[in-house]
Amino acid sequence: MYDVAIIGAGVVGASIARELSKYKIDIVVIEKENDLANGATMANSGVVYDGYHSKSDRMKGKLIPRGNKLFDKLCEELDIPFKRIGSLVVGYNDEDLEKLKKLYKKAIANEVPDIRIINGEEVLKMEPNLNSNIKYALYSPTCGIISPFEMTIALAENAMDNGAELLLKSEVIGIKKVENYFEVKLKDKIVLAKNLINCAGVYADKINDMVGTEKKFKIEPKRGQYLVFDKSAGNIVKNVVQQCKVENEKGVLFIPTIHNNLMIGPGLDSIEDKEGIETTADMIEYIRTKAMKTCRNIPYSQVIRAFSGLKAKVDSEDFIIGESEKVRGFINVAGITTPGLTCAPAIAEDIAKLFKDIFKRNGQTFSLKENFNPNRKKVIRFKELNYREKDELIQKYPKYGRVICRCETITEGEIVDSIRRNAGATTVKGVKKRTAASMGRCQGGFCEPRIVEVLARELEVSMDKIVYDDDASYILTERE
Repeated sequence: MYDVAIIGAGVVGASIARELSKYKIDIVVIEKENDLANGATMANSGVVYDGYHSKSDRMKGKLIPRGNKLFDKLCEELDIPFKRIGSLVVGYNDEDLEKLKKLYKKAIANEVPDIRIINGEEVLKMEPNLNSNIKYALYSPTCGIISPFEMTIALAENAMDNGAELLLKSEVIGIKKVENYFEVKLKDKIVLAKNLINCAGVYADKINDMVGTEKKFKIEPKRGQYLVFDKSAGNIVKNVVQQCKVENEKGVLFIPTIHNNLMIGPGLDSIEDKEGIETTADMIEYIRTKAMKTCRNIPYSQVIRAFSGLKAKVDSEDFIIGESEKVRGFINVAGITTPGLTCAPAIAEDIAKLFKDIFKRNGQTFSLKENFNPNRKKVIRFKELNYREKDELIQKYPKYGRVICRCETITEGEIVDSIRRNAGATTVKGVKKRTAASMGRCQGGFCEPRIVEVLARELEVSMDKIVYDDDASYILTERE
């Protein structure tokens, strides 16, 4: 019997697991996919927003600034790459200036620090590759970038280091409330938990319906599509850059990534299919055309990947977070669309506060662990070491002397480490998310066979058992 079961291992579920692992309770995270962060988190832009988007009286408006401030300490503890690079919302005329002033007022109400409106001359000094017809911009220096899947993996790993359990390939097919606990039915077992947290992303409405709460809601998947450019295009912009919102137009951002690529997107569209993550020619062309308004000198010949992912939008304009009044012990954390990544650490803190009240109501103790370790074991990033450090490392661990991914300079030692850690990689995509192997120009053309070899050896299975991502994405088959 667990004290808490968390359904969904995206960035929000992992943040909550890590926060609750500070306490003397038994936690299990249940995820239907082969790996963490395979849903909306995987296709997240990685932007840590600062708070000029949402009204201060909404949950988003309260969570964004608080969440933003938590990233520095969190990333230091968990050894996650994070940069505060700033953001620009650019405008082209006086009508746009009025929109920027409204955003500025929201930012001030949400206590966003150091935000200001600048003129076109200042914009072009900061971003000389942007178009010269830009007249104004809202500049915010506290906006940041992060790898959302690396963050999720680090959170889950640290939660597991502190006692949490993780069940992958475990789709929830039924939930039953029995007296003061829940029976969570999986395909091959039943998990018992006193409390249940719904972080199921685009399937959060389905989980809510299984429980039978007093409030129903519907998740409307929004598909976001992105273009990723080679590192040679990574210096096109230094800040996150987006245009003033135009009614009935889909927004497109220029996003420098934490791995020094450039990403442009997302072009959002509404779809019915909760697994519909294909890219479409029409939307890719829309992104290209829309982006030209911001910067005409975009090297589209250097696009190395296009991808898409789903955002879990609900009818309301805000998140759904709270305990059911009808089904006590069941907590929804649903509709966590943009800026959910930014809000995740603050959401986790609020859920911990909620559990203090729940445990008190039930006459239980909710106390901190004396031995909680907030620090994740450091990740060795070989290409960031100096020559002396590299030589010493190779002498001690020869696998770090064998480069597997030439584009990203990722070694066998790094791949082995990514497999052996808690919440370690079991798929080619899992290695990619943890190390950046195969994220470079060739997109795995050279390194994927070697990654398969290392995975098979470390997991002690035959190479034909190694998949790219889900069980159907096989790479090798047996000879007939």
